[in-house]
Amino acid sequence: MTSSSVATQTGSKPAGKHVPPYFRSKTLTAALAFLFGYIGLHRFYLYGMRDKYGWAHIAGIAMGAFGYLLLAETERTSLLGWVLAFPGAISLLAAFLSALVYGLRPDAKWDAQFNAHTGRSSRSGWTVIFVVIFSLLIGAFLLMTGLALTFQTYFESQVEAAKTLSQ
Repeated sequence: MTSSSVATQTGSKPAGKHVPPYFRSKTLTAALAFLFGYIGLHRFYLYGMRDKYGWAHIAGIAMGAFGYLLLAETERTSLLGWVLAFPGAISLLAAFLSALVYGLRPDAKWDAQFNAHTGRSSRSGWTVIFVVIFSLLIGAFLLMTGLALTFQTYFESQVEAAKTLSQ
């Protein structure tokens, strides 16, 4: 048997990612992205434990937590803290964006990509709509808060530099 015939028999795409042979719920995926996306749980649910992007979420949030602690300890003055906090922020915001993307994808398109081999179809209802709404609210709030803190820190450092220069 060739690799393409094995891939056809197992239901996975030969050139794409390997998709596990079980039914994947769009609602559960969006909820996992919303609640635990920062550690990549939605990626592991969809693609299995070998998904490199799921592990990138874990690495990003670990670096971000360390950066946040460093920033809190140094009162937002540590450049290393800012550099380490950035991947954590990206991981967190990407999780909320993933919940939006998965939740808003039409059921037919979701089933064609993830459930073509199962013979079952998704029927998402109000739960996924609420996940999308809360993901949008919390994600936008966190993004705006992060931007405000970043700009505040930058302008405070510029004021301190100007005070030092004028003395």
